[in-house]
Amino acid sequence: MGVMPSSSSSSAQAARRRLADQLRELRTAAGISGVEFARRAGWRDSTNISKIERAVRPASAEHVRLWCGICGASEQRTRELLAEQASVERMWLTYRQLNRGGLKAAQETVRDRYERVKLMRTYCTHVIPGLLQTRAYTAAALESVRVEQHVEVDDVAAAVEERMDRQRVLRRPDARFVFLLEEQVLHHRVVPVQVHAEQLLELLAVAGLPSVSLGIVPLAADRSRAGHRVWPEHTFVITDSELVTVELVSGFLSVSQPTEIADYVAAWERLFGLAVHGEKARQIITSALDRLDA
Repeated sequence: MGVMPSSSSSSAQAARRRLADQLRELRTAAGISGVEFARRAGWRDSTNISKIERAVRPASAEHVRLWCGICGASEQRTRELLAEQASVERMWLTYRQLNRGGLKAAQETVRDRYERVKLMRTYCTHVIPGLLQTRAYTAAALESVRVEQHVEVDDVAAAVEERMDRQRVLRRPDARFVFLLEEQVLHHRVVPVQVHAEQLLELLAVAGLPSVSLGIVPLAADRSRAGHRVWPEHTFVITDSELVTVELVSGFLSVSQPTEIADYVAAWERLFGLAVHGEKARQIITSALDRLDA
């Protein structure tokens, strides 16, 4: 059922294990026992080595340098392992970590990604994507984040301005932004009716931009395809062919391994096959708009 992690950090834990395995292989290839390694490292307790090499304790950049130094790894190998450690460290980011410096700073961290991307594919199951949000919808969403994540800095207004400015990328002639929304996203009553209506009208307007493609997966879509069922997934974004970010309850998972990215691309293609576009998508949005008066 889908390709998403079974827990919020299972893929990140798998990446930590891969790094830990390489550190253990480095030590054993050098013929250094755990006790001897601890002596050279100046550690009284050799159990720390086992914890790091079994990924019970995440390996820091300092740990990688220590392993490479004691085991005599080449400069090239040291650089490779440090790069992998940095990638692992960035893979799982909780919202509390992301928003520690305020909501505006958190919004700014992704600006470069949006300005450089050539193809961004976004699948959403619960919320209108940030690039398609109205100012009022964004304000409501970020205020909820501030309250739920106990963000001490109250900079919602500045964060809203940052996100609104980011939407300029939708008019880049050298980029393509493709959105897939499950139809229920159009019906979630998370904002006042007037804000909701404005948001649906904005979807109709933005869908007409040359750089934008908007697909809707109808509630009544037959999700059985060629002998298998196409289940809804967590919200995720594929940035070119380099990165997938998955939005989970407590944080963001960033996937950069080619094999895992391929899994998400396959999931995207399955979901894309269920969606309607153009006039049919517009009809679904218009119908949702009409139901606001019901």
